[in-house]
Amino acid sequence: MLALLAGGSSRTSSSNKLAESENAAQNSNNMSWGNELWDQNENLAIHTNRGIDALDKYANFLRDRVAIETEYAGKLRRLVKNYQPKKKEEEDNEFTSMQAFRNLLKEVGDLAGQREVVSESLQLQIIAGVTLLSKTLREERKKCLSDGASLQQNLTTQLSSLDRAKRNYEKAYRDSEKAVDSYKRADMDLNLSRAEVERYKNVMTSKIQQSDDAKNEYANQLQKTNNLQQQHYSMLLPAVLNRLQELDEKRTRGFREFIVGAADVESSVAPIIARCMEGIVKAGESINEKEDTFKVIERYQSGFTPPRDIPFEDLSKCDPDSVQDSHYSNSTSNHLTMRGTMSANKLKKRVGIFNIFGSNKEDFSDLPPNQRRKKLQAKIAELQQKIAQETNARDGLMKMKIVYEANSSLGNPMTVEGQLNESEHKLEKLKVDLKKYQGFLEKASQVPVATSSPQANRNQLQNGHRTSRHSNGSADDHHDDGDDQPDDAGSLSSSASPESGLGTSHTSLPGSGQGSANENAIGEDTYYETEVETLNPLGTCKALYPFEASSEGSIPMNEGEELQVIEIDQGDGWTRVRRANNSNGWDEGFVPTSYIECTLYA
Repeated sequence: MLALLAGGSSRTSSSNKLAESENAAQNSNNMSWGNELWDQNENLAIHTNRGIDALDKYANFLRDRVAIETEYAGKLRRLVKNYQPKKKEEEDNEFTSMQAFRNLLKEVGDLAGQREVVSESLQLQIIAGVTLLSKTLREERKKCLSDGASLQQNLTTQLSSLDRAKRNYEKAYRDSEKAVDSYKRADMDLNLSRAEVERYKNVMTSKIQQSDDAKNEYANQLQKTNNLQQQHYSMLLPAVLNRLQELDEKRTRGFREFIVGAADVESSVAPIIARCMEGIVKAGESINEKEDTFKVIERYQSGFTPPRDIPFEDLSKCDPDSVQDSHYSNSTSNHLTMRGTMSANKLKKRVGIFNIFGSNKEDFSDLPPNQRRKKLQAKIAELQQKIAQETNARDGLMKMKIVYEANSSLGNPMTVEGQLNESEHKLEKLKVDLKKYQGFLEKASQVPVATSSPQANRNQLQNGHRTSRHSNGSADDHHDDGDDQPDDAGSLSSSASPESGLGTSHTSLPGSGQGSANENAIGEDTYYETEVETLNPLGTCKALYPFEASSEGSIPMNEGEELQVIEIDQGDGWTRVRRANNSNGWDEGFVPTSYIECTLYA
């Protein structure tokens, strides 16, 4: 019941408001400034001026808003540009979170574009219209006020003429009254002659005539003034005031239309902005943490297994010779010089090592097995795509050549011959590269999975210095003559590193079989000029699987073989090792770090 009463009350209130608005509209139609405000010309002039000023103020408001919209859009675009993924970050685009962020930037850029649309539309449609309307209204108002002033001037002039005619009439009437009195007194005065009385009579007659003329003029001016005044207040002035009313209503109506138009401009881009928001939400919802986790595993998985348990070494059951060798290794490792020690602050890089193995890194052998296979597969896919493209290009050239041979007017077949030969050459080269990388992939697929990763082995290092190169070690244990060699790291690098040309699969040192060959070839004196000192070992390593030396400066090894580490991996994926040979000498060279398990001395 209460709800029904409330509903009836609301409907009654709505009906009353509607009736009031209709009555107000009807009354406003019947009322006009010319009839109701005939005496408020000055106030109406002030009112219309303030109204146009308000319109100009709205135009200034829109200009400021356009400036804000333009600045906002520009800052959004700069923001999007500043946060675009850099080239070095492109590899992270495979993650759903980064893809979502990139899509977010795209949507924000679209938002900036819509703000620019709003700015341009407000500038071209609304502000231009407001400016034009304001200019037109000011011109019309000026003309209306000028016409009103002219009408008022005419009325004022007529009123002045009426006032002047009235004053003339009043003066002439007073003068006639005096002349009548003078004549009456003269006529009753017996002492005056007949001629003098006649003169007074003539003056009286003249004054009365002048009074009558002034009276007629006054009456005439009064009639003209009343007619002009009636016409002024009933027709002329109301027409001017009504024009001012129309001008003001035009301004008010324009104000309404421009406000609604500005809102329409904003509403026109609202659907697109809503779609941008939907795109942002969709980008956020596309993030999949499990998928990103899988991609992280896929990217960084090395294929290695965790390290095995470290076996216990019972020295009482070890071979005395091995104990002596171990003691020798420990004692020599304690005499490392600062120049041969790698610290966290000064890490010496092997000069030229990247250049030597750069051409041989095309098989990605410096990478862990799993990552190596992925790189090779990607390279093979790239080559297959290039072969397909080059094949299509060659087929097109062949068809063109056939057409030219059938109709020589279309072209010379010999012009295509050179391009065809070049295409065949490129295709053959791509096929050779494809076969080579397929061989790399087949070889990489046959490599057994390592039992421990180099990273895990590095984590097991003790807190002692890591060494990279030793230049002060003695070669007394390996040379009968006992002569000390110069402490020159440069000579060592040039003779015992992969950059040297002293060997193919290993580097010769004094006492080795290769050294004997050198001695026979160039003489004993020349041999001692190229002889270098033996580097102290930094630790030992064990081959996890076999390695065939395929590049200059590398050394082959068999699975399970133990070697001495004389220079650890410095970031290039290779470790420098050596082993004793059958000629009481040393074979020395580089092996892939991922193929060995290292144990460095403390």
